[in-house]
Amino acid sequence: MAHDILVVTEAELRRSVKLDMDAIDTVERAFAALATGEVVMPPILSMALPQANGEVDVKTAYIPGFDGFAIKVSPGFFDNPKLGLPSLNGLMILFSAKTGLVEALFLDNGYLTDVRTAAAGAVAARHMAPAEVETAGVIGTGVQARLQVEAAHLVRSFRRVLVWGRDSEKAQVLAAELATSLGVEARVENDPEQLVARSQLVATTTPAREPVLMASWLHPGLHVTAMGSDQHEKNEIDPAALARADAYVCDRVSQCEKLGELRAAIAAGVWDKGTPDELCDVVSGKVTARKSPNDITICDLTGTGAQDTAIATHALGAAKAAGLGTMIRT
Repeated sequence: MAHDILVVTEAELRRSVKLDMDAIDTVERAFAALATGEVVMPPILSMALPQANGEVDVKTAYIPGFDGFAIKVSPGFFDNPKLGLPSLNGLMILFSAKTGLVEALFLDNGYLTDVRTAAAGAVAARHMAPAEVETAGVIGTGVQARLQVEAAHLVRSFRRVLVWGRDSEKAQVLAAELATSLGVEARVENDPEQLVARSQLVATTTPAREPVLMASWLHPGLHVTAMGSDQHEKNEIDPAALARADAYVCDRVSQCEKLGELRAAIAAGVWDKGTPDELCDVVSGKVTARKSPNDITICDLTGTGAQDTAIATHALGAAKAAGLGTMIRT
């Protein structure tokens, strides 16, 4: 029996899938579903390829109530720039949750991952940041630095952005982009400690292997979303900061203790608060992360298969609504 599959390119996805409230709400639904315990989400399949200076990660999740489930394949080959090629690429395959048949193939080269990662940051900010945010800060200057700030602005209408990066020229470029895209004051802050001191919401978006945000910088009323640590050798947040925070929340404890900031805190012997809460329980209302305006909160995002299924399902609807993609019959 013939079967139709929609193939959508990165260019088409960039036209139809935006970082907006619909994307954020869809990713939040995925986190809410995780709280029910009915989501099937296996551990990340990660394959290191040292001979090629590369790695491949595979993530997936089945979420009851969603029409489909996605399998995402994310290769990273870090010598590619020498060949004039990007380091990261990848794709998502969306299957029918009813029949298991392939419904769509998204040749997104990581674009959908960028959107769902930023959307998760917005979910964390919506439920954990102070109600009033005057100044947001971002540590890092890459794609996620821009997207995390833009996503956070959708849920907290701050009027000022501070940017810090190791490359001051890239930081200047990012500040100018954010000033234009958000219509806010945006400038480079040359001292990351001062950036944190002046901000109520901070996103860390680096591949750092040593902390870029120290425990001594934490102050009442601060929320930190840390999304850079997604491999066992990475570490953005001073391990002592996790213990000092009033609330430290993981997107998935089993992942954060292997790949996220929690791993570094356990290794340093400074985590003594038992099993952390998960963002799904905050979203569902089972846990209140911010109990007062003066609380210090940290959310650790390593990226989940549930987010991939959520954004892939959203992308299918968006592509069809825009009349984009190529239907192939198998």
